[in-house]
Amino acid sequence: MNTPFDEDPPRSKRPSPFHGLRASFFTGIVVILPVGLTIWLLWTLIGWVDSVVLPLIPHRFRPEQYIGINLHGLGVIIFLIFTITVGWIAKGLIGASLIRFAESLVDRMPVVRSIYSGVKQIAETVFAQSERSFEKACLIQYPRKGIWAIGFISTEARGEVVEKTETGGDLLSVFLPTTPNPTSGFLLYLPREDVIELDMSIEDAAKLVISAGLVYPGQGEGNGKRKAVEARAPAD
Repeated sequence: MNTPFDEDPPRSKRPSPFHGLRASFFTGIVVILPVGLTIWLLWTLIGWVDSVVLPLIPHRFRPEQYIGINLHGLGVIIFLIFTITVGWIAKGLIGASLIRFAESLVDRMPVVRSIYSGVKQIAETVFAQSERSFEKACLIQYPRKGIWAIGFISTEARGEVVEKTETGGDLLSVFLPTTPNPTSGFLLYLPREDVIELDMSIEDAAKLVISAGLVYPGQGEGNGKRKAVEARAPAD
């Protein structure tokens, strides 16, 4: 028999009927959002290329004049064919001669020369097929000692950089990316002994930078091994 001074027994909390629906909704968002954004970005990019390329084609040569349907992505196909053709011609002797002649004309135009050289450098840096790339991922102390940052080793410093610094040892050029956009950052020249090379690949280090430290290489595998060891360990 309960008295007025007895406390009420704790009541078990029943899950809300909408709790499962809400969890399923957010799970669906996580699955749909990346796919939807990717499709939307590709569709928008294709539409933008079409809007730039198709107006350059004479009206009588467009397929919609014959089939009555506006083919989305036709401009992309035409752009790819045109770019491949230009690249194939540029590799030949005649194409290389034409390019040198055109560049010699551009060099005589003060304003156009500056714009062309800047755009050309950016295009060669981004799109040129080069065998050189980052060698290793590394750790450096930046912006002061005791604070560690992930960088990418480019190559050994050479020429005037080594002569002017007079460090007496090897210098490494290290690219320090920013988060979450690793395409921008800082170029640092550091003594070799101040650079700690990492075993992780360049791709794993880039994922770590882009995710702001949320995605570690081999994180799932490491957690699985650790749990397996804990399960096999004898209880105290």
